[in-house]
Amino acid sequence: MKIKHNKKRNTAFVYEALVRENTVAILKNDKDRQRKIVSIMRKHFGNSSVLKRDLECYRSLYESQDFDPKTSEKILREAKLQRRMMSSPDLFNAQTDLIHDVNKELSPTVFNNFVPNYKRLATIDQIFSDATSPKDRIILENQIVLEMQKEPHITQLDQPIDGVVYRTFVNKFNEKYDGELLDEQKELLSRFISSFADNGLSLKIFLNEEISRLKEVMSAAPEHQDVRKDSEMVEKSRQVLSTLESYAQEGINEKLLTTILKTQKLAKELSTDGHSN
Repeated sequence: MKIKHNKKRNTAFVYEALVRENTVAILKNDKDRQRKIVSIMRKHFGNSSVLKRDLECYRSLYESQDFDPKTSEKILREAKLQRRMMSSPDLFNAQTDLIHDVNKELSPTVFNNFVPNYKRLATIDQIFSDATSPKDRIILENQIVLEMQKEPHITQLDQPIDGVVYRTFVNKFNEKYDGELLDEQKELLSRFISSFADNGLSLKIFLNEEISRLKEVMSAAPEHQDVRKDSEMVEKSRQVLSTLESYAQEGINEKLLTTILKTQKLAKELSTDGHSN
């Protein structure tokens, strides 16, 4: 039986969401928001806090990679032991206080931030949960142990992106999808060319927001007056949505960028009632 995952009660997810929120604030030079985020993180994730200890249990499983099977199993066993030794009421109350401060000082939208390893964090949360059945727990633990043995995944953006690569990509896109670029497409390509300077950070932040916007558009696409009359268009819109949702597992690559550029154009057409060609 699948357990509903409450991401607000997933300490590691909330921590990663706050890190990404702080990154956005830094890029926007929003000093006030930076101050609030840092204050919340210091308050709730101090060295002696229960949330810091809980976070370390998660981290030992989602940050550990390229271990041998025996070491991976030992780490998992120790993480589970330390998690069980925590007081459940203390942990619950600490999470409640953190959620309250995020909602009050920042915004509930922080919990909607895109976290690339969300599925892994949710898996770990189920392993720690008493509500998980023995069978499901073993299956999930095996999955995590296998993940811990993998070498770190290197995406295309882990390598510097220079002007030649950028021009090649743009030329290929223009040849295949001829037409004037939209503002949002120019923004995406601009982030793409500058991504070598910060290891793709600004691009990832932009994609976080843009993919969320496009997912909303594509989710509603089957009900659009010009789409619902064409079963093929309905199916294609669902395929595009599926590709966007797979971003967290696949990472950033040329295929994803091309899909987003095409989806941006489609979203624009849908927003103008299909009058664009």
